[in-house]
Amino acid sequence: MPKVTISVPHQLGREEARRRIDELASHLQSQSGSLLKGVEQHWDGDTLHFVVGAAGQSISGTAHVAEQTVNLEIALPWMLSLLAGTVKKQVEQQARDLLGHRPG
Repeated sequence: MPKVTISVPHQLGREEARRRIDELASHLQSQSGSLLKGVEQHWDGDTLHFVVGAAGQSISGTAHVAEQTVNLEIALPWMLSLLAGTVKKQVEQQARDLLGHRPG
């Protein structure tokens, strides 16, 4: 399976970045329905392991949360590997939006 690797810098600190990622993962899990066919996740220290079923395919990966970066590694099934560039761009933009500073 081809892998997409993304490193997203942030200024939130490890705990806040992890909280935001956990919040998003929980939201995706509760929203699984017609598009998403199941979201599985578990934390191992500061690394989130996840599996998402979508469009009859299974996408797995990890998100390692560090003090100033989040490193994502996503394994794409062969059918989606043709869209790896698009997937990387979309995930990177969403991660930057998620980890950006929110007005407070």
